[in-house]
Amino acid sequence: MSGDWRAEAEQLLARGRRADRRIPSFLLRSPVSAAGYWWGTAVGWLWGSLWSTGPVRRRNGLWIFRGMPAWTFARGGVCVGGCYLTGDAEPSDVVLRHELVHKWQWRRYGLLMPFLYLFAGRDPLRNRFEIEAGLEDGGYLRRQRARRP
Repeated sequence: MSGDWRAEAEQLLARGRRADRRIPSFLLRSPVSAAGYWWGTAVGWLWGSLWSTGPVRRRNGLWIFRGMPAWTFARGGVCVGGCYLTGDAEPSDVVLRHELVHKWQWRRYGLLMPFLYLFAGRDPLRNRFEIEAGLEDGGYLRRQRARRP
């Protein structure tokens, strides 16, 4: 992303909002999307239960499965429905704040979420779902320090 990444990120978010208007409303924040969210959560539970070797805890509104082998999740972890699947390290509150946004994205989009995320691309700096969740909170960009006058 260019030096002024915030402007480019806002353009990507605006494009995503325009694309969302083409999705039939009964699929968004509806019983249909709720069913998709719960299906995703069940898949997350199943996958996490199969591979997690660490403690499973509920924290900040997410079920956290730690001790997952690296090949079972992308990057530092993955949110599937209401589950966060990750490696050995205890996730920080900042990372969980980022993942909680992904949980709410799952609740909004339901089963569309994996497909929409795939079409948004693997580059987190250009993926509207990662931008919306917070690139700094997700560890994709260094947190900007406030400048002193």
